[in-house]
Amino acid sequence: MDMKLEVIVIPVSDVDRSKAFYTALGWRLDADIAADDNFRVVQVTPPGSPASVIFGTSVTAQAAGSAKGLHLIVSDIDAAHDELKRLGADPSEVFHDVGGIFHHSGTDARVAGPDPQRNSYGSFLSFGDPDGNEWILQEVTTRLPGRLDPAATTFASTADLAAALRRAAAAHGRHEARTGAQDPEWPGWYADYMVREQAGLELPQ
Repeated sequence: MDMKLEVIVIPVSDVDRSKAFYTALGWRLDADIAADDNFRVVQVTPPGSPASVIFGTSVTAQAAGSAKGLHLIVSDIDAAHDELKRLGADPSEVFHDVGGIFHHSGTDARVAGPDPQRNSYGSFLSFGDPDGNEWILQEVTTRLPGRLDPAATTFASTADLAAALRRAAAAHGRHEARTGAQDPEWPGWYADYMVREQAGLELPQ
């Protein structure tokens, strides 16, 4: 049986302030429903995300600001940093973990800058909402094998597709340098590279 993550509930103290914060980041407002003064549900969805976020009044017993380590995946961590800063989210600097595996809790073991080899899954940044709920952005460019069906490859946004095209173009340039000839079938090579990269399959050379 498929079990698809659909909604995450976060605790906030001021619903209108949180609504203004998240919609200013470009998160789609899906619903704002109040049954009465004691029950209100606001749902927003990050760009390109299949899962949504709910906050409101009487939707969780958690203390406001207690949600930590909520992850958002991006294809370009530097571009994401610049966009969040422009939109007023006050993101941390890009970092990687000293152990190079995932990242420690809080700010422990953070090393400034992206992963030195720019490995997929290895570069992060963080930001908080007005209550201090913590979001982590993680750069993923190549999925580990088995995570995605190659037949169902999709790109969440124009920026996501453009970033994939730039990586394919750089790899194709190396391919032509190795072969010593121009490749007239480059569109097919690009497409194969982009699908394989996203699905975590062996990349064409």
